[in-house]
Amino acid sequence: MKRWATGIAPVAILSLLLLAALAMMSAATQNSALFSQMYSLLMVVNILGIIVLLALILANLKHLATQYHNKVMGSRLTLRLLGFFVLLAVTPVTVVYFFSIQAFNKGIDNWFDVKIERALDDALSLGRTALDAIKDDLSKKTRDMAFELEAFPDKMVAPILDDLREQYGVTEITLFAQDGKIIAASGLGNLDSQTLVPDRPNEATLAQARQGQSYATIDPLGKSGLQLRVVAPVSARDVGAPLRILQVQQQLPDRYSKLGESVQVAFAEYEKLIYLRGPLKFGFILTLSLVALLTLLVAVWAAIFSARRLVTPIRDLAEGTRAVAQGNYRKQLPVPGADELGILVKSFNDMTRRIHRAQTQTKHSQREAEVQRTYLETVLTHLSSGVLSFDPRARLRTYNTSAEQILGLNLGAGVGRTLKWVLDGHPHLAPFVQAIQDTAHQSRAEWHAETSLEGLAGKRTLILRGTRLPGLRARHGGHVVVFDDISALIQAQRDAAWSEVARRLAHEIKNPLTPIRLSAERIRLKCMDGLSQPQQETLERATRTIVEQVESMKSMVNAFTEYARPVQIQPVPVDLNLLINDVVELYRGRQNPVRILLNLDPLLRPINADPGRLRQVLHNLLLNANDALAATVDPLLRINTRHGEIEGRRFVELETHDNGPGFAPSVLDHLFEPYVTTKEKGTGLGLAIVKKIVEEHSGSLWATNPTEGGALLVIRLPMDAVFTQTESHGNGLARERSA
Repeated sequence: MKRWATGIAPVAILSLLLLAALAMMSAATQNSALFSQMYSLLMVVNILGIIVLLALILANLKHLATQYHNKVMGSRLTLRLLGFFVLLAVTPVTVVYFFSIQAFNKGIDNWFDVKIERALDDALSLGRTALDAIKDDLSKKTRDMAFELEAFPDKMVAPILDDLREQYGVTEITLFAQDGKIIAASGLGNLDSQTLVPDRPNEATLAQARQGQSYATIDPLGKSGLQLRVVAPVSARDVGAPLRILQVQQQLPDRYSKLGESVQVAFAEYEKLIYLRGPLKFGFILTLSLVALLTLLVAVWAAIFSARRLVTPIRDLAEGTRAVAQGNYRKQLPVPGADELGILVKSFNDMTRRIHRAQTQTKHSQREAEVQRTYLETVLTHLSSGVLSFDPRARLRTYNTSAEQILGLNLGAGVGRTLKWVLDGHPHLAPFVQAIQDTAHQSRAEWHAETSLEGLAGKRTLILRGTRLPGLRARHGGHVVVFDDISALIQAQRDAAWSEVARRLAHEIKNPLTPIRLSAERIRLKCMDGLSQPQQETLERATRTIVEQVESMKSMVNAFTEYARPVQIQPVPVDLNLLINDVVELYRGRQNPVRILLNLDPLLRPINADPGRLRQVLHNLLLNANDALAATVDPLLRINTRHGEIEGRRFVELETHDNGPGFAPSVLDHLFEPYVTTKEKGTGLGLAIVKKIVEEHSGSLWATNPTEGGALLVIRLPMDAVFTQTESHGNGLARERSA
C-alpha cells in the first residue's frame, strides 16, 4: 500500500480520472437531457474519485508525519519541498476554481427566465379557464334538459332525447332510473367505439344525483381525446313518482385536446429543467472540485517524489542503522559512489558482516539449549508421574499432562497463581494442596509426603516428592513436586494378598473337611443304638451341627477358590439392556420382593464383553440389594444405563441406586476388598468378585452414599474393552451388602 500510494502508478490513474471527469463535464454541459441520464453515474464516479484522492493524500501525509515524528533523515526537506509545490499549485488553481464556479452559475441561471415560466403558467391557466367555461355551459344545458324531461313519462322520453340532443348540440344523452338502469339514450354514435351501450357513471356519481346534486367533470376519451360529462337529477312532477338521472356527454374538438396537451407537455419539460437546475450546478461544481483536487494531488506527489530522490542515500543509511538496531545484521546497503558518503556506507556494511558472524555463533548456542529444553519437555510429557514446578512465591509455573490426568484439572488456567485456586471448584483436593504448602516452606532441600483424596471414584492415595530449586545468588528459586497415584498399586497388592490367602485356605481347610464329616456320621451310626433317648437326641444335634458347619466351611472355601481361580474371558457382542431385563425377571415375584425400576438407555449399543461374567455381576448386585433392603419399608431399587464419551473414548455406565440405609462409612473406603462386610453371614467376597470382573473388562466402578439417601454403585465399561486375565470370582454369588 505504501509503494502504491507513493509510486508512479497513482499519477497514471489520476490522469485517467481527470480526463474522464473533463469528458463527463463537457457532455453534461452540452446536453441537459444527457446530464439527467448520467447524473447517478457521474455522481458515483465523482464520489469515488474524491475518496481515492482523500485516501492517497491522507496516506502520504500520514507517512510524512510518521517520518517527521520519528526524525527520519530527509523528512524535513521533504516537507519543505511539499509546502513549496503546494503553494505554487494552490494559488492558480484557487483563482481558476473561483472564476469557473462564477461562470458556471451565471451560465446555468441564464437557462431559466422568469418571464418564460410565467408565460407557460398563464397559458396553462388559460386552457383550464376555457375548459371550465365550457363545462359550466354544458351544466346549464343539462339542467334545462332535465327540467323539460320532468313532464314526460319513461315511455315517451326516447324521441324527446333525440330532439334535445339536436337542439342543444351535445354528443350523447342518457336517462337512467333511480337504481341506475338505462331508460333511454340518444347519441350521434358512441363516444367509445369499443362499447355497445352508453357509458354509465360510477356509483358515487349516481349517489350524488339521487341526493339532488349535479356532477360535472372532464374525462379522457380514447388515447388523446377529451369529453365533458354532466350528471343531473330529473325530478318528478307527480307525487310518488321515482327520481330519474340525466347524463349528458359532450366530446371536445381534437384541437382543444392537442392544444391543452401541448401546453401541458411544454410546462412539464420546463418543470423538469427547473428540477435539474440544482443537480446541474452541483455536478459542475463537483466535477470542477475533482479536477482541482487531482491537480493538487499531482503537485503533492511530485514534491514527495522529488524529495525522496534527493534524500535516498541518507534514508538508506538511516534504514540500515534501524535494521541493525532491530536485530537484522545481514543488512547490506548499495554503495552510491567513491565519495565520503560511499566510504561511510562501505564501513557500515563491514560492521554488519562482523555482527552477523557473532550473531550466528550465539544462535547456535541457543539452539543447543532449545534442544535440551525440548528433550526435557518430552520426557516430562511422557512421564507417568505428575510434575509441578513453582516459583519462589509458590505460584505454578509448569506442569505435565500426567499431573492434569491424576488431579482431574485443567492446570493451564492456574499458571501464575497459587494452588489456592484449586480449592474453589475442587475441595476434595484440599489434602493434596495442604501437603504441598506444609512441606514447601520447610528448609529441607528434599521432602516427601503421602496423602489421601476422597472423590466420586472412591479413595485415592498419592505419594509426593519435592525438591528445592536453586536460584540466582544463592536465593530460593522455587521448588518442583513429583507425585504418583499409588491407589492401583495398593489395591493390586491387597488383591494379590487376598488371592494368596484364598489359595491357602482352600488347600489347608478343604482337605480335612471330608474326614471330619465322615467321622461325625460314623460316630452317630456306631453309638446311636447303645444310648438312651435323651442321649441319642444330644448326639443327633451334635453330629448334625458338625455336618452343617462342615458344609458351610466348604461353601466358604469354594467361594475363595473361585475368587482365586484364573478364568478365560470369552468376549462377544452383548446387549446390556437385554441382559439386565433377563436377570431382573428372575428376581420379580419373590416373597417380600424389592420393587425394581429400570431406566435403560434406548440408544445403548452392544458392548464387547463376556455375558456369563456380566450376568454374575448383575446377580451379585441384585442379591446384595435384596439383603440390604430386607429391613426397609417399601424397598426400591433403580437400575439405570447410559452411554457417554470422554476424550474420544466411548463407554457405557450401569448404576444401581436403592433407598436402603446406604454403605457404612467404616467400610466405604474398603468396600471392594475381600472379606469386607458388616453382615453377620456371608464371606465378604461379593463386591470383590464384582470388582474383579469389571477390571477383567478394563472397566472401573465406585460406590457412594448420595445426599438423597440410599446407596449408589456405578460401573463404567468401555465400548471396545481390552480384556485382562485376572483371578476368577467363579460362579459364587455374594449374599452380603455393607449396610
